[in-house]
Amino acid sequence: MTKSQPTGSMDAPLVDRGRRSGTVLRLLVLALILVGVSIAFVIFKEAMNNEFVLGVLGILAMVGIFFIVSSIIGLVEVMPQSRSDEFSGTYLASHPDGILVTDERGRILYANAAYGRLTGATKAANAQSLEALLSKNKEATEALYRLTAALREGRESHEEFRLLKPLGRSSANGSGAHWYRLKARILSSTSHKQSFDVWQLSDITAERDDQERFFRELQNAIDYLDHAPVGFFSAGKKGEIFYLNATLAEWLALDLTKFAPGSMNITDIVAGEGMALIQSVQPGAGQTRTETLDLDLRRANGQSLPVRLVHSVSSMRDGAPGESRTIVLDRPRGEGADGSASAMRFTRFFNNTPMAIASIGGDGKILRINAPFLRLFAGVVSRDDVDRGVTLDVIIHEGARADLMRALAAAKDRQGDIAPIDCRHPGDEVRHVRFYVNAVIDESDEAPEEIAIIYAVETTEQKALETQMAQTQKMNAVGTLAGGIAHDFNNVLTAILLSSDHLLLQARPSDASFADLMEIKRNANRAAVLVRQLLAFSRKQTMRPAVLNLTDVVGDLRMLVDRLISGTNVKLDVQYGRDLWPVRTDLSQFEQVLINLCVNARDAMPSGGQIRIRTRNVSRDEVGGFANARLPNEDFVLVEVSDNGTGIPPEIMDKIFEPFFTTKEVGKGTGLGLSMVYGIVKQSGGYIYPESELGVGTTFRVFLPRFIPEAQPVVQHSSGSATAALSEPQLSASVSEQSASAGTSENVDLTGNSAVVLLVEDEEAVRRGGKRMLETRGYTVHEAGSGTEALEIMEELEGKVDIVVSDVVMPEMDGPSLLRELRKSYPDLKFIFVSGYAEDAFARNLPADAKFGFLPKPFSLKQLAVAVREMLDT
Repeated sequence: MTKSQPTGSMDAPLVDRGRRSGTVLRLLVLALILVGVSIAFVIFKEAMNNEFVLGVLGILAMVGIFFIVSSIIGLVEVMPQSRSDEFSGTYLASHPDGILVTDERGRILYANAAYGRLTGATKAANAQSLEALLSKNKEATEALYRLTAALREGRESHEEFRLLKPLGRSSANGSGAHWYRLKARILSSTSHKQSFDVWQLSDITAERDDQERFFRELQNAIDYLDHAPVGFFSAGKKGEIFYLNATLAEWLALDLTKFAPGSMNITDIVAGEGMALIQSVQPGAGQTRTETLDLDLRRANGQSLPVRLVHSVSSMRDGAPGESRTIVLDRPRGEGADGSASAMRFTRFFNNTPMAIASIGGDGKILRINAPFLRLFAGVVSRDDVDRGVTLDVIIHEGARADLMRALAAAKDRQGDIAPIDCRHPGDEVRHVRFYVNAVIDESDEAPEEIAIIYAVETTEQKALETQMAQTQKMNAVGTLAGGIAHDFNNVLTAILLSSDHLLLQARPSDASFADLMEIKRNANRAAVLVRQLLAFSRKQTMRPAVLNLTDVVGDLRMLVDRLISGTNVKLDVQYGRDLWPVRTDLSQFEQVLINLCVNARDAMPSGGQIRIRTRNVSRDEVGGFANARLPNEDFVLVEVSDNGTGIPPEIMDKIFEPFFTTKEVGKGTGLGLSMVYGIVKQSGGYIYPESELGVGTTFRVFLPRFIPEAQPVVQHSSGSATAALSEPQLSASVSEQSASAGTSENVDLTGNSAVVLLVEDEEAVRRGGKRMLETRGYTVHEAGSGTEALEIMEELEGKVDIVVSDVVMPEMDGPSLLRELRKSYPDLKFIFVSGYAEDAFARNLPADAKFGFLPKPFSLKQLAVAVREMLDT
């Protein structure tokens, strides 16, 4: 309140130009009346002599004089104000905040008494605009500018600013710094058809003082909590920590300056299995529960801190977990002289052991459990269940309850060496658990009814490894068997093919037996394809590895896959990974992998669907993300072939890679497709994992190791070798390359020109057929049944042999050993190995400068002649 105030009521407006305008209008009307009378007097001057006119003018004069006098004393108003205007004016005049009304040009139209008190104006002449009052303060000027801009945009707004001195000459709050709140809005007048700016000014210094005082008190409370002799933290619904005090941060060696609410979780500071104890505190819906827990916290350096928690958890009305508040009590070493330290030590060991432990009473009830037990059987049993006396059978799968009851009876009888029990997890059929039952020999005063201690360990990972090992051993055994059968069968097929070729050379197409001979050869070639698939599964087929970019491989193969699915309602979707790493594998073999997987995907969608092929890099950091794949910590290139077909039943998933296993109808599949895929991927150093769901589809993931040249140098042979490097597939004539070899032979002279050949083969039928075929081409052939016999023949011929064609696997001395012995006397002797096994199975043991070629079994007469001729020409 100012000391000097205007005369009149304290609530009277300081400036009210609205009332002034009413007085002006009254005077204007009076002047108009006088002017009217004067004009009438002039007009009717001639008629003044008329008594009637004079009477009328007299009456009008009396009415005018009465109106003038009434207007002056306020009895009559020319423009009377409405009752609502009167109420509004009274409200504005008595408002505690300063009210200022200005026109669009900023001229003051109205200011109430409160505005005068706030600004120090004692009369209307002293009232100043806000712009004039606030122009000396930068902060206030900027606030006024923002408010004015908001008004021009038609928006209401408010600002708060601070002045070093109050606006008025004095103030009830002192003469120091003051805070003000200034609001602005637009008031539209329909009668005057214009708008006004209404400003509301408030002194909020006292309010700010209250806020600062509250803030100081809050800071003091936080400071008290931060430096309390106990730790404290609060957490949200998901365990995210929103606050922890400085005491707890010091205990845990955490930097509070780097802590942000929600940046840590309770799991980050709880060591061992203590989290299972915390999660076991579950209040009822809409309730709060407090429990005391002894566990270990984890310091920033990984060390454990033994503590006691007073943990309080609230629950939402729907039963969902709510926020928690926790007091942390430090438990220093040696606390208590009455055995509490040893009890604390036992509790720590009990809750931090890697085994789930429970003590069992004579009636089969669970008496006590540790934290790992709560974690292992989460969702099956809780602390509340144990407090209520739950029995042991709830944690045992129904298939093993009888065995466990027998073990419990043996423990009650205090027997030792009770066999462990393996069973599935009672809450999850996929998981496995092993139980160990030990009898309690010495009764405890704390739990005299205790008869047994049960230890439980999850063996899911171990079972998976055992299953994988058994599957691997079975596949290796089947592969070894398939490889042995293929080797022997190759000799039989080679003899059949050579004999059929010999007969075809002597027969004419018009002969009755010619068609039968062709049928024999055709079926022998079909059998050769089956043998090649068996060798692929056993990982003993011939591989010509080369460095490949799978983007190019998949792109070149896309047209072939499109042809395979043409005529069906199956579409192909290919997504290429960016910047794929190179891999090293056999191009033709890997193409067979993709083709087989795509064909199987097509057959799994009889009603149509989509085949998706995706490629991408998988770094060693991402390997762990494939839960179902057991991969080494390396970089891989991933190829995914997936479909949305019928899926593979879980009961046959473990058999799909076995040879001759197929779900297709008889005559529509040999069962060697996926087994060959498995063998090729494995021989390339990769991994293949299927994932399928009935009615949803199947995905095959092929992981090929990233090729790094420095880590995998290529062994080079001499330039004169028929196979200078293993990545030159054009130098072999395998069964899969018959057409290419046949095309090459058209321009090659296959006659022997009296060249001398030493044919070494332990299989008599193959040796006899090969000798006869080469002799028909003009070669001079000497035959030997073993490596030892071949050395004797070479000695008899005094080394006059142009080329040696030898089997790899033979009794007494195998082919590679024969080559090493012959090179001692004949270092330039040319050599061709013949085998049903892979070339790299023996080539890595040969000298780097050895000259040799390779011919895989089974082979035809033309392939044998081409291989010998090309080797002689090198």
